[in-house]
Amino acid sequence: MEDGDSSRLGMLKKNMDRSMNVIFRFRFAIPFLFLFFLVHPLHAQSEAEPRTWDFAIWAAGETGEENTNSFAEAQILTAGVFLGKELTGEAGKGWRRGRLEYGFSVFPLFRQFRAESIYGGGFEPVILRWNSSLHTSHLAPYIELAGGAVRTNTNFPAGDTSDFNFTARGGGGIQLFTKSRQFVDIGCRWSHISNANLGTRNTEFNGIQISVGYHWTR
Repeated sequence: MEDGDSSRLGMLKKNMDRSMNVIFRFRFAIPFLFLFFLVHPLHAQSEAEPRTWDFAIWAAGETGEENTNSFAEAQILTAGVFLGKELTGEAGKGWRRGRLEYGFSVFPLFRQFRAESIYGGGFEPVILRWNSSLHTSHLAPYIELAGGAVRTNTNFPAGDTSDFNFTARGGGGIQLFTKSRQFVDIGCRWSHISNANLGTRNTEFNGIQISVGYHWTR
């Protein structure tokens, strides 16, 4: 085999390894992508019931990296309450049709189990959620972006960092309706936590978050 062929095969193998690594890292999102495409071919209801207020309790677990490239390095558990309000009527056409909801969240429970035992609490003053009008009678998708802050009992991540950090996340999920104004929310999101250089070092947490919440609307 010529040197050129060996070089091309080496580059191909390297690219395939990178692709498999990305798929492995985001394997948690595969069930939610399946559910989204399951709902996508169905119908968009033009007269969806508006949500004047949306209250929820929720819990989330996440795994990610801080100092290494391993998504198994750090695990975090959070739990709190959410309050939201839809800002718009239905907008968009076809599969893009939906309603924009604004919300905020308070989470008194923030606990990291690995790599260090750290606890604290925080809040998210900005949560923007697009509730899709595309749904079945019991299931509908959504996407969202959120940002906030967390305060911990010691520096997070451990080291010469900061005990006050900013949070950002983005992703989506599925709403499973149990009653006319109650539903279960299952979400999968990318999660980021860093101190924006408030500490000597700005070690970041980047991971995948899975959440479950129960909503009451009116």
